[in-house]
Amino acid sequence: MGQRTISKEVSIQGIGLHTGKTVKLVFKPAPAHTGIIFRRVDIYNKPELRPSVEVVCDWVRCTMVSSGDIQIYTVEHILSALSGMLIDNIFIEIDAEEPPILDGSAKYYTNLLYEAEPVDLDEKRKVFKLQTPISITEGNRSLIALPYNGFKITCTSADDQGIYTQHLSLDISPEHYVSDIAPARTFAVYEDIEPLLQCGKIQGASLDSAILIKGDQILSKEPLRFNDEFVRHKILDIMGDMALLGMDLQCHIIAVRPGHALNVQLAKKIVEQYRDGAQRTAQKSDLKTSIVNHTAFDIVKVLNTLPHRYPFILIDRVIEFIDDHSLRAVKNVTINEPYFMGHYPGHPVMPGVLQIEVMAQAAGILMLRRYQYEQRLAYFMSCDRVKFRKPVTPGDQLEIFVKIIKYRGDKIGIASAECKVDGQIVSSAELVFSVIKAL
Repeated sequence: MGQRTISKEVSIQGIGLHTGKTVKLVFKPAPAHTGIIFRRVDIYNKPELRPSVEVVCDWVRCTMVSSGDIQIYTVEHILSALSGMLIDNIFIEIDAEEPPILDGSAKYYTNLLYEAEPVDLDEKRKVFKLQTPISITEGNRSLIALPYNGFKITCTSADDQGIYTQHLSLDISPEHYVSDIAPARTFAVYEDIEPLLQCGKIQGASLDSAILIKGDQILSKEPLRFNDEFVRHKILDIMGDMALLGMDLQCHIIAVRPGHALNVQLAKKIVEQYRDGAQRTAQKSDLKTSIVNHTAFDIVKVLNTLPHRYPFILIDRVIEFIDDHSLRAVKNVTINEPYFMGHYPGHPVMPGVLQIEVMAQAAGILMLRRYQYEQRLAYFMSCDRVKFRKPVTPGDQLEIFVKIIKYRGDKIGIASAECKVDGQIVSSAELVFSVIKAL
C-alpha cells in the first residue's frame, strides 16, 4: 500500500479534556510526503507543528507536543486514529491548544476520517522493521519491542489494587483497529482526580468523555463497550504514541501497565535504532561511486554542488540526508560576515532574507540530489508561509531542516524548511524551485 490522505475536508467540535475549552477541529487533505501537520488557526499566521518524539514536552495523562511558542495537548487519540487507518498525510486545523476529547475514544475520529474518504497515493510508505529487541522498565511497568513481520501489540493493564487486570494480544490492521480498538474509552481512578485537578489537568472531564473507577465500581454514562475496554484503550494510546515516529512500524510490542511517558521513551529508542541502522547502511555502501551516496556533506562537497561563492555561500555543512526527501544542515553565524556592518551597527541581527536564502540553498542541494548532481542548477522561484519568530545573532548556529513535499513533473519541486537555534524554531518557509540544465 502507498501513502494515504483524505479526499475532502471534514470537521468536528467538542471540549478539550485538560483545558476544558470548546474547540473546532478540521481535517484537510495533504499531498504525499507532507506527513501529519497540526495548524493552530487561532494564532496569528496560523503556525504549524509536526508531532514527533523530538517535540514531546509533557506526558502526564496525555501526550503534549510543543515547538517554539505553540503547543498542543492530548494528540494521542487523533494520532492513533490516523495510524490505525494508515493515513500518513493530513493537515489538522484547530482553534485552541487541545483537540476535542469527544467520548474519550478514537471512534468519532475514525468515523470522521471515513467520511473524509481516505485515498491511496502513488508514493511508497516509510516503513521501519525493528532489527533488535528494545526494552524499557520503570518499577512494575515495562515495554518490550521485538522484531516481527507485521505490527502486533500484547498488553496487560492493571490498577494498583489489582481489581481490573486485563490482557489482550492483537495483530493490528485497519479493520481490527476500527472495530476492536478505536471505540475503547479513556478511564481514570477516582483517587487520581483531585491531584490532577490541582495541577490544572482534566478541566473538561466528565462521565461523557471517560470511565471512572471507584473501588470495585465502574461509573460510566453507558455500559462498557468491551469486557476488557481498559486494556484496549491502553493499546489505542500506544498506537498514538508510536505514530510520533512518522513512519509505519513493524515489531511486536509487549506492554505491562504502559503509560505515555513509557511509550514515548520506547519511541525514542526506536528512533535511535532506525538512525543507527541508516548510518550503518550508508557506511557499507560504496561512497566513491557517486556523491549521491554521501550521508553528509562537508564544505568541499557543498561547494562542488552549489554554484554560490563568497560572500554568498550560506551552508557550512550537510549533517545528514535523513532520506531521499529530507536533510539536516548547519550554518554558523559569525560576526565576520560583511552584512553585520550595516545590519545593524551595535545590534547585529541576521537579515530575514538571508535566512530564507540559507533554507533555499539547503533545499537546492536536496533538489539536485534527485538528479544525481548532473550538470543542473536549482533556481529559487518563490516562497510562501514565511515566518520569523526570533532574531538570529552572531554566535548562533542555524540548524536547517528541509523536506521536499511535492514534485510537479520533472522540473519543479516544493520544499518545506525550518531554521532552528538551540532547538527553537527561528524561521520557516515553503519554497518553490525549478531545476534546469546548466549551460
